[in-house]
Amino acid sequence: MANHKSAKKRIRQTARRTDVNTARKSRIRTFVKKVETAITAGDKVAAQAAFKEAQPEMARGVTKGVLNKNTVSRKISRLAKGIKALG
Repeated sequence: MANHKSAKKRIRQTARRTDVNTARKSRIRTFVKKVETAITAGDKVAAQAAFKEAQPEMARGVTKGVLNKNTVSRKISRLAKGIKALG
């Protein structure tokens, strides 16, 4: 257990950041799943709408440091490819 005041503060901050980051990751997964579900169902219009909502959420994950830039780029690319294949 931490004995210094700064170390105790760090523990509190880490716990708070962990909760925020977990929530953000979960939110991103939900948006991605909506797109994937629409692609699987073959509904191009719904897939495009869900994709438009998912993109900024994923980009926000990069800026907040939750996900790696290349990971998000790859996922966006694959989702776009899946939507295009419906056409």
